[in-house]
Amino acid sequence: MLRVIDTETCGLQGGVVEVASVDVIDGQIVNPMSDLILPDRPISRQAMAVHRITEAMVAGKPTIEEAIGRYHGSAYYVAHNASFDRRMLPEMHGDWICTMMLSRKLWPGIKYSNQALRHSLKLEVTPPADLHAHRALYDCYVTAALLIRIMETSGWDAVQMAQHCQPASVAGDVLPFGKYRGQSVAAIARKDPRYLRWVLENVRDLRPPLRQALRKYLSDDQ
Repeated sequence: MLRVIDTETCGLQGGVVEVASVDVIDGQIVNPMSDLILPDRPISRQAMAVHRITEAMVAGKPTIEEAIGRYHGSAYYVAHNASFDRRMLPEMHGDWICTMMLSRKLWPGIKYSNQALRHSLKLEVTPPADLHAHRALYDCYVTAALLIRIMETSGWDAVQMAQHCQPASVAGDVLPFGKYRGQSVAAIARKDPRYLRWVLENVRDLRPPLRQALRKYLSDDQ
């Protein structure tokens, strides 16, 4: 099972206002889930113009910390431009697969937005009729159809796709908790290496890749 996940935000700097997912099982798109989210900051006008989610729509909705639990449970999470969604959802434990990165490998020289790939690859997909592009569940359906096409074209399984999406370094790893939640280890190391040292010495259940990133940047700081 591969869980395709998407977030809509208050702007490029974060603040989740919507999260959604679908599962891809045996080439079928199943188990749609979505939640509007009460963000931790105002929704920018620029973001609102894109996804059309208003302050009134998210009033009284759960926070991301309250809602995210039901999206857990997959060994693999798939997103289009996964580095962004991974940064928005640092509490998701699993390997990440980026359909944008894989599309660049398979089809060089075209446009790589979700909608551009949908049309250029003639993907057969039926998103919910009451939604539109840049709503999280709608985009999940398009990304899931793209994922299926990637697997059909390449023959890659989940393990191989995840390997193709590995960053060139650990610089993109993010801290999933604490006062720097959602920020990259590289950025925290530049401004507060003492905090990273405390995390490494006191938090016992760190994921191995995160522990490796902490050690690397603390070593570089010596």
